[in-house]
This record gives sequence, structure tokens and C-alpha cells, in this order.
Amino acid sequence: MAQSPDIIRLHANDDVVIACKQLLPGHKLEAESFTVKELIPPGHKIATHKIAKGEEVRRYNQVIGFAKNDIEVGQHIHTQNLAVGGEFERDYAFCQAKKDPAPVANPATFQGFVRANGKVGTRNYIAVIASVNCSATVVRKVAEHFNRSDILKQYPNIDGIVPIVHNTGCGMNGGGLDMVLLRRTIHGFATHPNFAGVLLVGLGCELNQVGPMMDDLGGPGKSTLKSLVIQDAGGTTAAIKMGIEAIDGMLVEANKAVRETAPLSKLIIGLNCGGSDGYSGITANPALGGMVDLLVAHGGTAILSETPEIYGAEHLLTRRADTPEIGKKLIDIIDWWRDYTARNGGEMDNNPSVGNKVGGLTTILEKSLGAVAKGGTTTLKAVYNFAEPVTAKGFVYMDTPGYDPVSATGQAAGGAQLICFTTGRGSAFGCAGVPTIKFATNNALWERQRDDMDINCGDIITGEETLEQLSQRMFQAVIDYASGKRARSEELGYGQDEFIPWKVGAVM
Repeated sequence: MAQSPDIIRLHANDDVVIACKQLLPGHKLEAESFTVKELIPPGHKIATHKIAKGEEVRRYNQVIGFAKNDIEVGQHIHTQNLAVGGEFERDYAFCQAKKDPAPVANPATFQGFVRANGKVGTRNYIAVIASVNCSATVVRKVAEHFNRSDILKQYPNIDGIVPIVHNTGCGMNGGGLDMVLLRRTIHGFATHPNFAGVLLVGLGCELNQVGPMMDDLGGPGKSTLKSLVIQDAGGTTAAIKMGIEAIDGMLVEANKAVRETAPLSKLIIGLNCGGSDGYSGITANPALGGMVDLLVAHGGTAILSETPEIYGAEHLLTRRADTPEIGKKLIDIIDWWRDYTARNGGEMDNNPSVGNKVGGLTTILEKSLGAVAKGGTTTLKAVYNFAEPVTAKGFVYMDTPGYDPVSATGQAAGGAQLICFTTGRGSAFGCAGVPTIKFATNNALWERQRDDMDINCGDIITGEETLEQLSQRMFQAVIDYASGKRARSEELGYGQDEFIPWKVGAVM
């Protein structure tokens, strides 16, 4: 990466440079020996030479699209003159770039809640989980009884009662993929190490019955696993009373948990981005990738996801696959998404969003190349379906939509006890029961929305910090937040409406 006060060049072979600030027509770029021809917003691309219509355009030395018309040197490259333009050849080169880091002599630790099954929580919550949308009100009322009173002050080791509600559970194919995904997601949260106790709440007549889920979880014999059914309880008021009594019976046991030293190998981190901009692939995402490399070297696990937002960059991941089978599983998932979007009247280039484009991103290819940087450089050890339990150590992939709440829900259900979330536009997000660390990609966002952000990555643009320094700072931050430091999303109360299981089928 070469940098001047005005622009950043990411690779010698690139056809574009990135503006570090707003550039006006007539501005001379000494480092590139050309003059800007149009207004260039910060984070946006400028053509460094003439590009003919139909020619590929490169950033990161990778194809980000094809010229829709002739482009002159110094012109703004964006949606008016750049498009995906159909398929192009990828060299998957399975396993040719896999790289395992040397193990660390003295692996880092964090302070977590060690559970009886050996898993370690970063928080000590009690969860109240709805089986169906119809039980959401009871779930919320039960949680509010504790969270809006002084009751929990008597139990200082309990972080709170988390209501987990959603808008599905009925009106669906009871034997279809939607039900499989919903039950897998709820099971993942019900067994999550961040929860010391769980209360499942059903209506009674829904497709997603509480009984089978309780059987899967080991039955009702556990003091910190309870269930209730509204229709059996005698209605809403009676069910709320029963729910409060069930949580009351868990408080003493849940409060016994205390933080103790645990190896970083017990930590699973979900990697997500939302509201990306032209700086995401320059600052926060590659720095987060450097942090992931450190985490993996210390024995930890990181989950990259958002399949529609790796499209066009999947060949960079298949090269890192531990086995050809792992790489091919990822390509099979990409093929499934091509079919899925086509039969639903969409296309893989439905991204970037409006905000992404305002921030400087033009095509899904460009966005994906920046997004995969979050995954670092180490070997891809496994590929998982949505919400499947993550058991492999190291860098792994999970198939999820690009919609942030759904993606993070799947990662948390898979076992992530912490979410690292990069944003350039200022996404408002937090995951239910799982601390979500927000990384601002640029200084303007950090100043404008500091109340929502945890870490600023904008000093990379100004040259005040290197990627390596930022990665180290992120690594220490992960340890701190895993050990109890509260993220801004927790302080602001995010997570109440962000639990969204993936629905892929028809609403019946």
C-alpha cells in the first residue's frame, strides 16, 4: 500500500487509486502524475489511466468490474461507468496458499465463565427464548420484570435477562429447511456458554413445539433449563407469572458463576461488517484480518460469513482450504446462492447497498474483496452451514446471508461468544447476549458516531498507525471485551430485536 496525503494506491497493478479526502477538478496528484477531472468524494476511486469500454478494472490487483464505457485518466470510477458485467474466470487453486501459523509459546488467556461442559462464556446471562412469534410478548414481559427492577442487584454475577424473540415458528413447512434452521438456531442459543440459564416459551399450537426442543436439550430435569406453554398455563398473565417464577429459581445457581482464567483456544469470534465504505478494505477489515491471524496463532477460532459478500473473492479462500473437499464445499455453497437468488428474482450483484455506494463501493466484486480481508491469511480449516456448531480450531467459514443480523445470529448459534463488526457508514447493531465490538473504518465516522463505536481504525488513512499496530490493538481489545469490558452496543441496549433466524422458504 502506497500513500500520499490525497490518495492511497493499494497495488502497483491497480487501475484506480482511492481518495483520502474530497478532491476537486483540476487537483494535481503528484504521486501519480495526473490531474483529477471530476469531483471525487472521499473513499471513492479515480482512474489512473485510460480504460476502454469492456476492459476489466482492478483494485487490490483483483477484478472489481468492467468499464461500461470509455474512461479517461483522472475520472471518477463508480456506478456510472463500472459494472460486474457477467462472469469471469477464477482460479480456485485449492489448497495452494494454505498457511498454518507457528504456535505461540505462551498462549494468551482471558477471564471467562467456565461451564460444566468445558465451554467458556464471555458473559453470564439468562436467556428467555420464544419458540414462535406468538410467545414474544410473554418473553419480553418476563425479562422486563427483572431488567427494569432492582432484583438483579442481589445477584452481581448475572449480567441480565436476555429476551430472544423472532417473527417465525409457524406458517411454515414443518419438515422443511426453514424449520431445520430455526430449531438449529434456537438450540445453538439455548446451549450457548454466555447463558447460565434458559427458559423456552411456547404458545402451544405452533409448528415449532417446545417439547421436542426440550428433549433435544436434555429434558426438563436441569435447574437452569425450564419451559412453559402459554395455552397450558392459562393465558398470557398466568404465563408471565410462571416465567418469572422459573427465572427466580435460576438466579441463585446462575450467580455462583465467577470469571476465571481460560485459554484463548476457548474463544470463538464472529467476523461481520455492515454499512461498508471505500475504506473498509483498507483499514478495519485488513487490520481485523491481522487480529484473526494472531488469534489463530494463540489457538482461537474466527468465523467469516456473509456468502453474498464473498462472491467474486471466493477464489482467495479456496486457495487457503486445508483440503480440496473444504474448498469445493465453499464453491457448492456459492452455486447454491446463484440458484437461490435467480429463483427469487434477484442476482448476486444485489449488493452494494445505497449506503455502500455513497461510501465509495461500486460492485459486489469490490465489496467482497474488502470483506474477505477480515479473515486474515491462515488456512481455512472448515466450512459450516448456517448455525451449525463450530468445532474446528482456527479460521473457518459459515454460510449466512449478507444481512448483518441474520449473519451474526448464525455465528452466535454456532458458538461465537464475541462479534467483531466493522462499519464505514455507521451500522447500528448488537447481537443478543453476545458482545459486539464496533470498529469505525474512518475518522469522520468515529467523530460523528462515537457513541456507537468502540475502536477507531481511521488513523490508518492519516498514516498515524500501521495495520500491524492496529491489529495488535484489536487483539488486546478482544481479550478485554471477552473478559468483561462492556461494548457500546451493550451499553445502548442493542440485541433486543436483532435475533433473526434465516428464513429461506415460503410463508404458508
